[in-house]
Amino acid sequence: MDPSTLRHDGLSVVGSGAAHHHVFFVHADSGVHRLAPECKLVATVLFVFAVVATPREAIWAFALDAAILVGIALIGRVPLGKLARRLVIEVPFLAFAVFLPLVGHAPYLQVGFLTLSEPGLWGAWNIVVKGTLGVAATSLLTATTTVAELLLALERLRVPRAVVGIAGFMVRYWQVLADDLRRMRIARISRGDDPRWLWQVAGIARTAGALFVRSYERGERVYVAMLARGYGFGPEPADTAARAPRRSWLAALTAPVAAGLICGVALAGAR
Repeated sequence: MDPSTLRHDGLSVVGSGAAHHHVFFVHADSGVHRLAPECKLVATVLFVFAVVATPREAIWAFALDAAILVGIALIGRVPLGKLARRLVIEVPFLAFAVFLPLVGHAPYLQVGFLTLSEPGLWGAWNIVVKGTLGVAATSLLTATTTVAELLLALERLRVPRAVVGIAGFMVRYWQVLADDLRRMRIARISRGDDPRWLWQVAGIARTAGALFVRSYERGERVYVAMLARGYGFGPEPADTAARAPRRSWLAALTAPVAAGLICGVALAGAR
């Protein structure tokens, strides 16, 4: 491990090289990129809360929320096509929403040869639209903020430093574990073990067990090496204690405030 990537308190575990290879980050020079990371993180969380609190029947409100995200993407020079492709990640989690209209209760709607539950349709719409807007908001956050900046934001927001350190090491070493898994799979296949059916799962289980043991042993070695280099949770560094400019907070909170107002109007109209 390059000791230059470890600060004395052990929290700066993601160096500039790791941030440069951040696959979700869009390299651009925009006002959104230059905002303080803690401002963007708080704004994203508040925006998602406002979207979740919006009544599902207020379709116009979700359209306005989507317009806000599109506007941020344009200001931040994030290609809309790339942002749309990232939404595919939510498909496996939203797949069960398709079944809600089929298993919901009355009243029912007849659509062709299908009898669909009206509450089930609203439930599916609620899950899909709010999930999509939430994923889009977090995708914009990762597209305009590097991993190192996100970890710094967590530190500045007073998240327990041990949690931030663990998260940093997870980000740094996930590629190492992925490479280990790939090499183990190649070695297993070269020995004629290529499980494709459920009753052949023993090979995959052995691989998972071996990977866990390797990861645990690597973690112990890395921790001992860190202790030898003076690792510890010392005084708070100056860059962590720095405060974000007020204009950065005002700019970042514009989107969640707008989403909150939209939610308030929608809730008032639903009464």
